[in-house]
Amino acid sequence: MLTTIIYRSHLSDEVPVKSLPGMVEKASQLNASHEVTGILLFNGTHFFQILEGPEAGVLDIYSRICADKRHHNVVELMRDYSPSRRFGNAGMELFDLREHERSTVLQAVLDKGTSRYRLTYDDRGLQFLRTFVESREKENYFEVPPVEYWDFIADQTGASDSWPANHGVTFKPVIDPLGRQVTAIEAIATLNGEVALEGLPKYQASLNAARQAFDQAGRACPEGMPLYVSLLPMTLVAIPEAVRIIVDEIRRAGLVPEQVIIGVSETEVISQLDAFSIAVRQLKEAGISLSIDNFGDGSAGLSMLTRIQPDRIRIDAGIIRDVHRSGPRQAVVQAIIKCCSALEITVIAAGIERPEEWMWLEAAGISNFQGYLFARPQLNGIPAVAWPEIQ
Repeated sequence: MLTTIIYRSHLSDEVPVKSLPGMVEKASQLNASHEVTGILLFNGTHFFQILEGPEAGVLDIYSRICADKRHHNVVELMRDYSPSRRFGNAGMELFDLREHERSTVLQAVLDKGTSRYRLTYDDRGLQFLRTFVESREKENYFEVPPVEYWDFIADQTGASDSWPANHGVTFKPVIDPLGRQVTAIEAIATLNGEVALEGLPKYQASLNAARQAFDQAGRACPEGMPLYVSLLPMTLVAIPEAVRIIVDEIRRAGLVPEQVIIGVSETEVISQLDAFSIAVRQLKEAGISLSIDNFGDGSAGLSMLTRIQPDRIRIDAGIIRDVHRSGPRQAVVQAIIKCCSALEITVIAAGIERPEEWMWLEAAGISNFQGYLFARPQLNGIPAVAWPEIQ
C-alpha cells in the first residue's frame, strides 16, 4: 500500500543552514533503504516534506523525523494513500525556495514531479505544497515553545479540603491560565448503579445528580462563581417540570440562576429537538446559561448551533489530544473558534494534559481550559490549581 505523509516543521535555531545538504544526503540514503521517496522544501525557516512509500517504511521514517532535535513544531498535515508517487526520483530531494523567483518557484517544484497525470489535477498533497510555496496560511503557524519553558506550580489559594458528605460530588475548575483566574467550577455528582438505566428512570437519575451537585456546590463555590452542572439533554423534555425543579434547587442551595451553566453533551441523542429548544428557552428565561459539551465528538455539533445558540461550548478532549502535532485537528479547532467568535460563544478546551496542547490552543485564541495539566478533580472539595510559570 503506497502511503503518503506530509508534514511541516521549524528549523532549530542552533542548526546552521549550511549543514542541510549533508543532512539531506544521509536522510536520502536512509529513505531509499525503506523504499521511501519524496521532496523536502525549505524557505529559510520552515520545512515542508512529502514522504511516499510502503506504509511500514513511511511510518518508521516519520517516527525518526519526529524525534529529530534539529527541528521542532512538527505538524502532520496529511496522512493518506495514493496509486502512484508524486516525487519518486530520490529518497529525499532538497528544494530551497529562496533560490528561485517567486513567480516561477511553484512550477519549478512541480517540474520535480514524476507523475504528470497526478500533478495535472487537483490533488490534496499538491494543494498543501502550493499553500506552503505561496506562503499562505502562515498566520496559522503557531510556534510552540519547548515544554521546559513553563513550570506548573500548585497554588492552594481558593482550594479546600474534602469534607464528609452524604453524596459524592467531584469538583473541577475551568481556568484562564495566563490570567491566573478560575473562570468557573464544574460540579459532578457520583451516580451509583444508575448508569444502566433507560427511559424515564435514566432522566430522573440525571436530575437527581444535578440536585446533589447544586447542594454541594452551594457550600463549596465562592460567591458569584459560575457553576457548571451537566444534565442529559432529554431530561429537559422527558420531565416536564425539569426547569422549574432546577431553578428551585439552585435557590435552595443559596445560588442564583445567573451563575449556573447547564452543560449538555453533544454525544447524547436529542430525539425531540423542537421540544428541547423550548426547554432551552425556558432555561434562559430563568437566567441559566447553556453549554454544549463534548463538542465535535457527536454528529449534531454544527447543525445544533443553527437551532440552539449556547452561551459556551467545550471542545471534546478527543479533538484536543496532541493538537500541536496534528494539522487536521488544528484545522477543526480553528474552524470551531472562528464559528464561535462570529456567534459570540465562549470556547473552553477540556481534557488538557500536555503543556504543548495548552500552548498551541492559547496561541489559537482560546483562554478557558480544563484538564489534569492544571488541576485534578477533587471529591467534595475544590482542588488546587497549578498555574504556569516561566522558568
